[in-house]
Amino acid sequence: MSTDEIIEAPPAPAHPRPLRPVRTRVLPRLVGRAPAPPPTGTALHNISAVTAVLLALVAVGSVVHEPVLIPPLAASAAIVHSVPRLPLAQPRSVIAGHLLCAGVGYAVLGALGGAPWAAALAAGIGLAVMTVARTPHSPACATAVVIVLHHPRPMTFVPLLAGAVVVVVLAGWAVSCARPSAPRYPAYWW
Repeated sequence: MSTDEIIEAPPAPAHPRPLRPVRTRVLPRLVGRAPAPPPTGTALHNISAVTAVLLALVAVGSVVHEPVLIPPLAASAAIVHSVPRLPLAQPRSVIAGHLLCAGVGYAVLGALGGAPWAAALAAGIGLAVMTVARTPHSPACATAVVIVLHHPRPMTFVPLLAGAVVVVVLAGWAVSCARPSAPRYPAYWW
């Protein structure tokens, strides 16, 4: 290449793209497409309802010496009150899902004992059973885990579980009726 040759630069774009500040490029990506937060009144109402229901269930569980229900039911109550239109929040899924997983938990406990690996297996089998039964409710997998790890007495645990999930569903329905602006729960009963 000789010094006599002229190298032409590519033409500049007609409308150069201005650089935006970093915060206007990054912040929308961090926020994502998640739904907007609920109004403050709705959030406080739901939090109060969930807390009241869970405190009542703790009291009942303490009386019958089965307080291990709180982890799965806290998750169920959160789903029923936070996303009441989802299929996994509907009464069919909440009630049948917990009862099916309780059955799976007791079957695995009887067959394999109370080892942590057996609890994980019970959760997986419980999810499969709920999927086949068309009753998806992910917190119910925790019911199977609780049964395998804590060995609750079936004669007190299963009726307490059945009553507790009915209370969670009825509380969701009552909160839905109490606030006219709240989404209707349930979308379907069974």
